[in-house]
Amino acid sequence: MRVTPVRARRLLMSVESVFPQLEALLPHVQKPIQYVGGELNSTVKSWDECDVRWALMYPDAYEVGLPNQGVMILYEVLNEREGVLAERTYSVWPDLEELMREHKVPQFTVDAHRPVSAFDVFGVSFSTELGYTNLLTALDLAGIPLDAADRTVDHPVVVAGGHAAFNPEPIADFIDCAVIGDGEQAVLEMTEIIRAWKAEGRPGGRDELLFRLARTGSIYVPKFYDVEYLADGRISRVVPNRSGVPWRVSKHTVMDLDEWPYPKQPLVPLAETVHERMSVEIFRGCTRGCRFCQAGMITRPVRERSITGIGEMVDKGLKNTGFEEVGLLSLSSADHTEIGDIAKGLADRYTEDKIGLSLPSTRVDAFNIDLANELTRNGRRSGLTFAPEGGSERIRKVINKMVSEEDLIRTVSTAYGNGWRQVKLYFMCGLPTETDEDVLQIADMATKVIAKGREVSGKNDIRCTVSIGGFVPKPHTPFQWAPQLSAEDTDARLEKLRERIRGDKKYGRSIGFRYHDGKPGIVEGLLSRGDRRVGAVIRAVYEDGGRFDGWREHFSYDRWMECAERTLPEVGLDVDWYTTRERTYEEVLPWDHLDSGLDKDWLWEDWQDSLDETEVEDCRWTPCFDCGVCPQMDTSIQIGPTGRKLLPLSVVK
Repeated sequence: MRVTPVRARRLLMSVESVFPQLEALLPHVQKPIQYVGGELNSTVKSWDECDVRWALMYPDAYEVGLPNQGVMILYEVLNEREGVLAERTYSVWPDLEELMREHKVPQFTVDAHRPVSAFDVFGVSFSTELGYTNLLTALDLAGIPLDAADRTVDHPVVVAGGHAAFNPEPIADFIDCAVIGDGEQAVLEMTEIIRAWKAEGRPGGRDELLFRLARTGSIYVPKFYDVEYLADGRISRVVPNRSGVPWRVSKHTVMDLDEWPYPKQPLVPLAETVHERMSVEIFRGCTRGCRFCQAGMITRPVRERSITGIGEMVDKGLKNTGFEEVGLLSLSSADHTEIGDIAKGLADRYTEDKIGLSLPSTRVDAFNIDLANELTRNGRRSGLTFAPEGGSERIRKVINKMVSEEDLIRTVSTAYGNGWRQVKLYFMCGLPTETDEDVLQIADMATKVIAKGREVSGKNDIRCTVSIGGFVPKPHTPFQWAPQLSAEDTDARLEKLRERIRGDKKYGRSIGFRYHDGKPGIVEGLLSRGDRRVGAVIRAVYEDGGRFDGWREHFSYDRWMECAERTLPEVGLDVDWYTTRERTYEEVLPWDHLDSGLDKDWLWEDWQDSLDETEVEDCRWTPCFDCGVCPQMDTSIQIGPTGRKLLPLSVVK
């Protein structure tokens, strides 16, 4: 039998690969290719030559997890270090989970198919709270006790990261620690602490290692904090239970993105994934101040990658992958101070190669036809996506989305007049102070968009798709105190909107309508603002078969509600207490001891401004509004322009 290089590496591993057992199961499952590994730019390092070993997980299916930038960056950052090894694992579909349990195959990495339980660290990146049951599935399949309190010195340290980790309290019983903020420097700091502890012979066992991590002040270890409650269920205080543990844990922030040009060698999937492109993060942070947007709040301050740094990353990434599209990523990519030069420079450079460029949804007030033409010059001209978020002028003031209806009509008029035929508009339902009329104005806006498109193009094949998601209040935002609209009220409001659109004989057929019902939002709301007592609900849902809650076909609202009704009354609470209840200024919030850099008083004042329908300017271009981030971090917003241009690359002879 011919031994391939990959198989030869497996034969030399001191930690035995589970691939021989796994391979026999693959003919019996959907999409078996997602479990075999061997992607272009993946890394398999010698187990015995490394002294700190990480298993990194995105708790969703391979097709969603592999393109995730956060995991891809950490994977490369760690594997670049001598003596450090990182491999990836993803959630397995229920069909394979059943077979793995039957044949006793543990949770494995896709790189070398090593059992997750053999690693020093099991790092899980959560971009949404709906991945919590997948965490429990992976722990159980790995043979790692679900409760952190039951783990021994020989079990991996389970670390949560990602945006959902800014409130890890609902999973506090299941994780050993959490990293809030940027991960690049944090994982290296953790690695050195673990390396030193292991070199010393693991003194004090697991408890000592966790204490060393906690005393850094930037790694949260839930076991070292006690939560005390008032008689009405609210939190009285969260207090350290061990000397040397900080009262507040601070977020990590990478200040110079050019020093961290990752990923340098992006992974190229073997199977179809949700994004088939090479992506470059052009800046982090956002100061637009949209009050619903957790990502914009927790990633402050703004840090731009230089135009030359972006150009170098694109060049290396394309050479190392063969992708034909480059995504220029950030929370508001068109806000980069040199976005026009970046787009033109890249379009010029890759004209002959026909490399397409793309941005995430574009702000209405940041769109211009020159930028759009550069982005589509080498690729296909697809639809444009804009996010007004609120249907009425009033509600857009409430959420601080400073986009007028006139701005939107002018923008789409320009797009339709220059050859675009499809525009997608994204809105939310259930925003604070929202009424039925605010939502029904979404239909009015869509009809005006179609009418203007027909007028400027002279054609009737104009399309506008309205996509609506349910609003979920998030921690570390001005809306963290807001009541959430119930699932029933959300669905009723959306049904009225559907009837308004369908009843329009002149324009209704040209308007697509996509929406999420209110039920997943209530579960997300329970988890996003929950405390440690919600952990019992998560565990009950997992034990009842809950998996892949972010997927419509797997999500069960009834299961979540039934499990909540079984567990929450034991502590005198219910789902409404966590979701539709408005909080007061005096209430201690479950995440108050986790410092995102934002001043709580500033957040409260912005919440009050929203109720008064008062808008606040973007502090990138106006005086500081004292959100607290810059003085706390002794920094300032980093923006260009640099004055440099992105020149086409030439061959040196």
